[in-house]
Amino acid sequence: MILQAFFLAIAQIGDRPFRKVLMLGLLLTLALLVAATVGLLWLVQTYFGDGMTLPWIGEVQWVDNLFSATSILVMLFLSIFLMVPVASAITSFFLDEIAQAVEDRHYPQLPEARNVPFAEALSDSVAFLGVLIVANLLGLVVYLIFLVTAVLAPFAPFVFYALNGYLLGREYFTLVAIRRIGRKEATRMRKQYGSAVFLAGVLMTVPLTVPVVNLLVPVLGAATFTHLFHMLNKDR
Repeated sequence: MILQAFFLAIAQIGDRPFRKVLMLGLLLTLALLVAATVGLLWLVQTYFGDGMTLPWIGEVQWVDNLFSATSILVMLFLSIFLMVPVASAITSFFLDEIAQAVEDRHYPQLPEARNVPFAEALSDSVAFLGVLIVANLLGLVVYLIFLVTAVLAPFAPFVFYALNGYLLGREYFTLVAIRRIGRKEATRMRKQYGSAVFLAGVLMTVPLTVPVVNLLVPVLGAATFTHLFHMLNKDR
């Protein structure tokens, strides 16, 4: 069911509403990544200066290089870590448009979706993003412990995928379900189908760590969870 939802989302990527949101999402995502990269390089230059002296090597002038030739590589590297919160933010902005496009094509018999007030949607988005950031900061401690422990080091990526898979699945599914069945029922349904929601969240999290590919995930994630919600709701 999860893979079916995912492939249905991919098949619709060429639709006009998808292309519009995809382009807006890509531009916003790139803007956030560029801002994060510039901010990091500015902090590095502020605290370490234009260069540094390394033992046996001597003085290394590297900040100028980071700002020029390798800045794109730095941005791609940062995207591995930043795309989880960025995907959360982007999805919150465009989920309604993507969900509506999916429903117009695949579920035209449905009545009009509930109009979620802007203040409520913004509050949900900020809350989800806050939980995501705090959880990952706490998770960073666990990752470091795993990485410095030889036996546990290979499992560090799985901790990352499991944590963020749970959090993203929870956010995506809840935001999609609220449009149709309200907050209380959406929460109950998410708990009822917790395993499917978690696995679908992991499926979205894995490509988020792949540079360039991760730029497509926010749109595909919103579409995938829209399909998943309707499949599960039909089963109910």
